[in-house]
Amino acid sequence: MEAYRFDPEAVRDRLVELIRETASAQGFSRVVVGISGGKDSTVTAALCARALGKENVYGVMLPDGEQKDISDSRAVCGALGIRQRTVNIGAIHQALKSATDQNGNTAGDGEFSVPVSRASDINVGPRLRMTVLRYIAQALDARLAGTGNLSEATTGYCTKDGDTSCDFAVLGKLTSVEVVQVGLTMPELPAELVQKTPSDGLSGKSDEENMGLKYADIHRYLREGSCGDPQTDEKIRKREAANMHKRRMPLTLNPFE
Repeated sequence: MEAYRFDPEAVRDRLVELIRETASAQGFSRVVVGISGGKDSTVTAALCARALGKENVYGVMLPDGEQKDISDSRAVCGALGIRQRTVNIGAIHQALKSATDQNGNTAGDGEFSVPVSRASDINVGPRLRMTVLRYIAQALDARLAGTGNLSEATTGYCTKDGDTSCDFAVLGKLTSVEVVQVGLTMPELPAELVQKTPSDGLSGKSDEENMGLKYADIHRYLREGSCGDPQTDEKIRKREAANMHKRRMPLTLNPFE
């Protein structure tokens, strides 16, 4: 395999160009970004602001009830000077749980009841967020910019029809490590948010704890062919194979072409 080389400034500038080219080709000028306060949405919003102007980027914060780190999301919007609003999905989430019997009650009007499922409940959050983002984007005649990265897609650490759904994926060809490197080239971004420990904001654990994998290992596996540990390589390969059903990718901007 060819020696791995990565120029974060060149990739940053190429992604800005690609966002502009996509907007011109498809005839849009506005984008909506779900702002979690993590590195991926932070870097995505910054790239879109550079490409289209901060006045054309709409940052939407989507807490489910209370979100302890929502101040980080607000800090991102403030640092970039983009338009922002908060939509709390807590009531929608609770209504869905009640309607589908996931509060542990028996509905009584069907042939089966839905068991209470922690995994299902965690994953419905991203799906509800995506519904809200789609609703807002269409109302604004805007496109929805995806924030997922290649490391998440490879291991399936993403929610089908949730954060995998977008109109174009800004970071879809970058590993988690590369996203941080690109983010650190943009002085308008608070470095502590670019380097913030990734977490889903739902389970109370970091991404690496949830996956049982380190992002650095996934990065080396993808870019060098091996992370250096055969057992870890095999674990990543198995996750990749098992989660291919999630990789119905939208238009993905490719700065390497």
